[in-house]
Amino acid sequence: MKLKVLVGSGDRIMTFTLPFIVVGLAANILWPSVFALGFGRGGLLAGIVMLVIGVPVWLSGVALVLTHVPQKKLITTGPFAVLLHPMYTAVALLVIPGLGLLFDTWVGFFVGVTLYVFARIFSRAEDQMLAKVFPKEYPDYRRRVLIPWL
Repeated sequence: MKLKVLVGSGDRIMTFTLPFIVVGLAANILWPSVFALGFGRGGLLAGIVMLVIGVPVWLSGVALVLTHVPQKKLITTGPFAVLLHPMYTAVALLVIPGLGLLFDTWVGFFVGVTLYVFARIFSRAEDQMLAKVFPKEYPDYRRRVLIPWL
């Protein structure tokens, strides 16, 4: 099993997102008052809730990829039944912004949105590859996903 198959579009997504992460974190370290959210306990609680939801979605997606992809099986259960790309979406819209809330910085939202945009752009290649490998199953799966637009 090639690592590229397991990683999917993640390497390209991170290649384009990493500069935004580095610049955002550096700017946050240099000028923390500019990036502070100031939500206090409410922000902390919201961040914890986002992480409590996002981390299990991401981890269960990772577990499914590690168990199904080497067997050349299309994943249609768990978080994949709800979202087309649950690992990218959970990290971009829940985990990273949740960490931003925990650390009282809006950099988490900036990086999360950036990651989400690049995930949407580069996951198209994954979709095309899956449609080619699973010509009948993948279109059926896409029709059954609960939230295909996210």
